[in-house]
Amino acid sequence: MTNQPFFRRDGDAFLPNPIANGPWDPNSLHGRVIIGLLAHIIEQRHGGADFVPARLTVDMFRLPNIETPIEVTTRAVREGLRIRVIEADFLSGGVAMARASCQLLRRTENPHGNIWSPPNWDVPRPSDIPVPTDARLGMHGKWATRPIVGHMGSLGPRRLWMSEVRELVVGTALTPFVRVALAADFASPFANAGDAGLTFINSDVTLYLYRQPVAEWIGFEVVNHHSADGIAIGECWLYDETGPIGTSTVAALAQRKPMPKL
Repeated sequence: MTNQPFFRRDGDAFLPNPIANGPWDPNSLHGRVIIGLLAHIIEQRHGGADFVPARLTVDMFRLPNIETPIEVTTRAVREGLRIRVIEADFLSGGVAMARASCQLLRRTENPHGNIWSPPNWDVPRPSDIPVPTDARLGMHGKWATRPIVGHMGSLGPRRLWMSEVRELVVGTALTPFVRVALAADFASPFANAGDAGLTFINSDVTLYLYRQPVAEWIGFEVVNHHSADGIAIGECWLYDETGPIGTSTVAALAQRKPMPKL
């Protein structure tokens, strides 16, 4: 990757680069880089080859300023033989802006027997889909996309491939977990946008994974959106090129000033 990373290191702190800004306020961080950095630190400090990060929940309760150094603190709630539970705080200028809880489960063998699960989706591979010409589909260089059906805000089925085009932290390759954690926030605009644009801003993300993605492209399929009294939930099933990997679910609040429509 040759594009500017989202963060650069300064001792124990992380300094955001301008590309890390979000769509709601150009002076604040994008939610997805908050989630990605929390996942990165949790995996670095508490991960292991035998453990799968099966759930990551991130509550985002303030918008961090893009010019303020970031620190992440972690603590182990449980470090057992089969389960690890980790909490992490995202601090901007010493003030908590987001908090994560991650559950890591030890790999083992599946039990005997058959259990129903939905069929794999039947879609073209990313390499078989033309590169889109509209730069907005990649948020002007924040990621790469290959639309499959529908688009953000269309009223009907929506499917899409997404891939990262830059490092999260300078000099650090993306791991499969960080790659999908960075992408997970896209469930909010993809599931919660409508014909008036995106009028909900998500306050959290919960990522469930039963396995890690094996390649760079993450597939999104909108499977749920409901809202009432200005509160919404949205959900996407997630895939890689070999099949399903998990889900991303968000809660969101009505936003008076909608994001510009794509």
